[in-house]
Amino acid sequence: MSTTLPHPPEIESRPNYLNVDYGWKSWLFTTDHKRIALLYLFSITAFFFVGGIFAVMMRINLLVPEGVFSHDTYNKLFTMHGIIMVFFFLVPSIPATLGNFLIPPMIGARDLAFPRINLLSWYIYIVGGVVALSAIVRGGVDTGWTFYAPFSTTYSNTNVLLAAIGIFVSGFSSILTGLNFIVTVHKMRAPGMTWSRLPLFVWGHYATALIQVLGTPVIAITLVLLGLERILHAGIFDPAEGGDPVLFQHLFWFYSHPAVYIMILPGMAVISEIVACFSRKAVFGYGFVAFSSVAIAVLSFLVWGHHLFVAGQSMYASMVFSFISFLVAVPSAIKVFNWTATMYKGSITYDTPMLYAFGFIGLFTIGGLTGLFLATMSIDVHVTDTYFVIAHFHYVMVGGMVLAYLGGLHFWFPKITGRLYPENWGRFGALVVFVGFNLTFFPQFILGYQGMPRRYASYSPEFQTLHVMSTAGASILAVGYVIPLIYMTWAWKYGPISPQNPWNAKGLEWEQSPTPPPTLNFDTPPIVTEPPYNYAGEEAEHG
Repeated sequence: MSTTLPHPPEIESRPNYLNVDYGWKSWLFTTDHKRIALLYLFSITAFFFVGGIFAVMMRINLLVPEGVFSHDTYNKLFTMHGIIMVFFFLVPSIPATLGNFLIPPMIGARDLAFPRINLLSWYIYIVGGVVALSAIVRGGVDTGWTFYAPFSTTYSNTNVLLAAIGIFVSGFSSILTGLNFIVTVHKMRAPGMTWSRLPLFVWGHYATALIQVLGTPVIAITLVLLGLERILHAGIFDPAEGGDPVLFQHLFWFYSHPAVYIMILPGMAVISEIVACFSRKAVFGYGFVAFSSVAIAVLSFLVWGHHLFVAGQSMYASMVFSFISFLVAVPSAIKVFNWTATMYKGSITYDTPMLYAFGFIGLFTIGGLTGLFLATMSIDVHVTDTYFVIAHFHYVMVGGMVLAYLGGLHFWFPKITGRLYPENWGRFGALVVFVGFNLTFFPQFILGYQGMPRRYASYSPEFQTLHVMSTAGASILAVGYVIPLIYMTWAWKYGPISPQNPWNAKGLEWEQSPTPPPTLNFDTPPIVTEPPYNYAGEEAEHG
């Protein structure tokens, strides 16, 4: 979507959050969680396409074995792609947009607990993003998005500090958002909205918020230590000064592996809502799915060491981390099996959000299973730092999180805008994304186990065919992302006016909050009297 705020849709039949006030000041100084969610949506979309441009340039470079750009330029391309996509798109995407917009109406609240802090979190995010982008303008960064010492602390001559400061600043945005969600869920639920009646979307974001609040300070401290080492030569990571470069990896991954779940847990939360709605059934094993989110949040802090299997880590420590890495797959598997059981004998409709949900389940399953390969020490030794790892990560993050994000945007688009998008274009876009994604990243599994290292600007000629396939897939994938951008931008102003509940979905945000919602979400304060996803009651009415 456009990075400039579109004119609100001409839905003047009643006041809503879009038409209650006009002008740039009403947006930049708003404390309405829904408007702040849109501010995040437009800025995050801009970062997504900037990061995507770097990805396209990388794939162009890899069309030929000798590469198109210099090795230094290629190093900067994949570094900035990783920094922007991970810290400025994947981490904030669903929580800051859909989470911000939907958590209050889903629990019957008028707003988040701290509206001004919510707006502050967006400004912090923008400041951090601008600082990180300034590193590109000043010549880029070449350390990789992981900033491994001692290269980042001692040897790199690029703008490492600028990028690190940008990430450091944006981390406060993540912490404030998580804190806001936790307090809101605890203190602002409507009468009757017990913990056992919370939508699974809220459970997923609650678990995510715990990781944001507890984990993000660790990466902040790590980046501060990186700066001290780089400026003052403090001897924290430099062996010549008595430091330990592996310590940096421990600190970095202690946050960055839980960060994977900051990215994927909200995506899982979205899929739970979509599967229930388009299967016309309550989510199978609601309690297990809810607590699996919390279990993932807890276990995510105990698996960072599987990133250090080849870093000289103790064999016994590696065995423990390997075991826990297999253990953390169990709650993820619970979700996949329970979504499948929910769809079993359901009245499934193949609307655009459900197509994205199907894609998520299939691609996330592949990503999760290949993660178990990497958690197995004997296999990891051979495929670590190869394209196998890139393929695994992207099957989880792009095949998983991005598909869930797109599915969620389509599902709640009528609620957000008061308009309907063209359904046939939506289905076509979902198909293009699915095909483009698999053509891009599945060949990279083969490249990886054949021995192609990641982060290399040139390669042996025998790998060229698979790289050409991957680049062709990236071109299709890019088109798949542009298609929704176009028709959603059109539908925002010209799409048919949406009814109150176009999907006949369950939940306070659909059944009791008007479409689009008023500033305070509800005309009258809701009272919750039934369990979540009560589609059985719907069957009784029509039976």
